[in-house]
Amino acid sequence: MVHGDDVSTGPDSGSTALSHELAHQMRWHWEHHLSQRLEGMTDEEYHWEPARGAWGLRPRGVTSPEHPGAVQAGSGEWVVDFAVPEPSPPPVTTIAWRTAHVLVGVVGARMAGHFGGPAVDYFTYDYPGTAEEAYARLGAAVGGWCDAVGTLGPSELEEPVGEAEGPWAEHPMLELVLHINREVIHHGAEMCLLRDLYRAERT
Repeated sequence: MVHGDDVSTGPDSGSTALSHELAHQMRWHWEHHLSQRLEGMTDEEYHWEPARGAWGLRPRGVTSPEHPGAVQAGSGEWVVDFAVPEPSPPPVTTIAWRTAHVLVGVVGARMAGHFGGPAVDYFTYDYPGTAEEAYARLGAAVGGWCDAVGTLGPSELEEPVGEAEGPWAEHPMLELVLHINREVIHHGAEMCLLRDLYRAERT
């Protein structure tokens, strides 16, 4: 299959045409769209708060916006804002916050739960405080996910995801892979829009 200048090479031994296409969808999106749109992002853009009360990453010791049940989490110099229970509607979030969500709650948790990756959670994660580090980690996370998905065989795509997915334990792996691909693509689109808004605010 050819997309622009990209030529896929076909599934690896043991995988399926379907798992190859699932991995290829995400890899192509990163290499030909999202990575290019996020490349060169400044730290100011990364942490820019587009609305009052926005959630983001903050240096440890800096107070988060006032929301009922506000919590900060993280093991390093930077902590992430959230609240328990989540407000309705939830606050607007920064590129940094959305990146943290993808790294921990979207890709990281699934690599740990299904592909032998390191355990990860919002409270123990060491969040990237710079745009450069976040960009590198996001690329590595997407690449790792694509590599893992591309190895799935037909029976593995049909098997239930199990206890790692809580109330969705009986849903098939194929459904989870589609969900994670959607999550990364739509959060990536939000990051790109925030870059556009940041630029528009300054022209």
